[in-house]
Amino acid sequence: MSSSFSSSASTSFQLTPSFIINANAASSPSSTSSQQIPSELNNYEVFINFRGKDIRDGFLSFLFESLKEKGINTFKDENLQKGTEITPALKQTIQESCISIVIFSKNYADSPWCLDELVVINKCREKGGQMVLPVFYRVDPTDVQELRGPFTKALARLLQDHSDRSHNLGGWCHALKTISNDLGAFVSNEIKNDQMLVQRIVNRVSEILSHMPSNASYHDKLVGIDSRVEEVISLLDIDVNDRNWIIGIWGMAGIGKTTLAGIVFSQIKAKFDAHCFVSNVKQQIKKETAIVLRDRIIRSLTGEESLKMGSQLLVLDDWILRRLQRKKVLIVFDDVDDSHDLDLLAGNCSLYRKGSSIIITSTDRQVLKNVCHEEHICQVKGLIYEEALQLFSLHAFHQNEPKEGYVLLSQQVRSYAQGNPLALKVLGSSLYGKEKEYWESQLLKLKSIPNKRIQDVLKISYDGLDRNEQSIFLDIACFFGKGDTHENKLEKIIESFGFFARCGIRSLIDKSLITIGSYDRKVEMHNLLQQMGKEIVNEECKQPGGRSRLWNPDDISHVFKTNTGTDKIECISLKMFIIEAFEISSKTFMKMPNLRFLIIFVSKMILPDGLDFLPEELRYLDWYSYPLKSLPLKFCPNNLVQLHLHGSQLKQLWDGDNNKLCENLVFHGRMKHLAVDFHYVHDEVHQKQLTVSHVHSADQVADTSTKALPSTSFAHHLNKLNIGPLCLT
Repeated sequence: MSSSFSSSASTSFQLTPSFIINANAASSPSSTSSQQIPSELNNYEVFINFRGKDIRDGFLSFLFESLKEKGINTFKDENLQKGTEITPALKQTIQESCISIVIFSKNYADSPWCLDELVVINKCREKGGQMVLPVFYRVDPTDVQELRGPFTKALARLLQDHSDRSHNLGGWCHALKTISNDLGAFVSNEIKNDQMLVQRIVNRVSEILSHMPSNASYHDKLVGIDSRVEEVISLLDIDVNDRNWIIGIWGMAGIGKTTLAGIVFSQIKAKFDAHCFVSNVKQQIKKETAIVLRDRIIRSLTGEESLKMGSQLLVLDDWILRRLQRKKVLIVFDDVDDSHDLDLLAGNCSLYRKGSSIIITSTDRQVLKNVCHEEHICQVKGLIYEEALQLFSLHAFHQNEPKEGYVLLSQQVRSYAQGNPLALKVLGSSLYGKEKEYWESQLLKLKSIPNKRIQDVLKISYDGLDRNEQSIFLDIACFFGKGDTHENKLEKIIESFGFFARCGIRSLIDKSLITIGSYDRKVEMHNLLQQMGKEIVNEECKQPGGRSRLWNPDDISHVFKTNTGTDKIECISLKMFIIEAFEISSKTFMKMPNLRFLIIFVSKMILPDGLDFLPEELRYLDWYSYPLKSLPLKFCPNNLVQLHLHGSQLKQLWDGDNNKLCENLVFHGRMKHLAVDFHYVHDEVHQKQLTVSHVHSADQVADTSTKALPSTSFAHHLNKLNIGPLCLT
């Protein structure tokens, strides 16, 4: 599947508080953070309606803890004060729950609050299809169904104590009769003991939840989720209990990996004995040791928050291992950047019973390959056109499509975000309710100033690169990320800069920072990542002359015209079409000794005083229509590897003793007259490394000397020479 997905919430989930471990948690595994669990997702899976004085200290506590151990997010209201009516917040909690458990007990009907809740539950059942599980705890079901015996007496006491509530009697009685007659009720008098009763209730709840989305309202706001969830669950094969599974979810920052893992977790967790969602692993390990985090995970899985493990021990005690090996567990490790951390965090499947599953999300494919099979890695790709527009519209207009008059503007945002859900959500929310003029201003601003919230998320991946990888990333972001450079060409260029090209490019691919086309093998970087890279360079110095890379024509023009270049400048790419001639000084490059990459593609450029200097560090030179007859006298081309001089007036490469080809040079050009003295060509070097291409006809190379070539072995290295037979001596 090619699409990703997202929602109107952040990339965290409604997960069971006792089984989510997040970066802002306190020492207890039961701690959660409002930042990790957005308000939209704080819905409970189960609501328990009960009469406290009958069951609070015994059966209710046992039921609640059993549901909690299963990771089922359960609400039981114990704070409703006598004399108050059901609050809007409590009513909303009931409405947003997936299942309501109604426990009918001896004194149930003398509580107006129990009955008010029951009326709300019945409405949710009749209008919203909410699942209701009646439990008859030490009462005869027919007493409730027919309102006789103790229930008649209880209602009489209620009306006597609350005469002002008599108008509610009809609704109470209807709800009592309707829900008590539901099929699938649990009757304590028919079950051996409370423990068995609780087990049956928990099993039934788990079964129901396993067949429904964890949060219907949240699910409705997702775009492109279903197929991706199915793909991951099919990889897990959770009904097979003869082996353990490790699944990887891979993709760029903001693409929806955590969302996918969270939805899968919520849908399948009921099939496991214990489960734990460990969010922001990378961030948490920075804040506390891996051993401390591991101990919290184990306490969560065992359900024993007071478990003593000796938190400095790298190796778990045998008695702890035995407890873990008895459990079939589900663990999600979110945002992992080092596979070694998984062993420290009890992330080895062999620790647990057969049938256990571990899901890992990462921006780094290599991390996942270190711990699971290649075929068990699910790549999360960007949203396709329709999905991206829908997601953006959900945030910008609170509907599934753009409003009339905003279609073109919305398409511009979609194009800018290139299917990244985080960007679509952030930008959509920032534009919600704003007038057209504001939209136009913001879109114009985005071209030069990226959204900080988006950039902060993306920059985490850049910060995790080593120095070699960061340099390669910035070069690609500024000059090679638009999908028009073949990977082999890029590798040669990067190598010429003295970087470790092959391993660096491979690492950027694995870390979701660049992609290689499957068919054309062209290198491409996501638009947001390109913009982030350029912003990193812009922040190096306020003045363009103090930055390492220049690509903006205005910045380059300023540096050239004011002669404000510095030794900080490493790369320049000037591409512009102008009507008036662009003039530069003969000494333009003298203050740029570290310049290694220079592209000039200007329709009209003049050098009235010639060109006195090119840096010795120059490795790549591409100058369209170079206007002079030779390169500078003082240019020492020892480091030059690629030379492109299409349409130039060059007659010889350089003056004087430097009229020779340097080692490793790849030479491209369409020139009318070029003299190259091959006396200086070393056979052992150029048999492998000399390439002369795109010289197409004899009259174009009339002055080219080839007689000095040392042997006929050079014939096949003169690529695409269509000038007739060469006389090589």
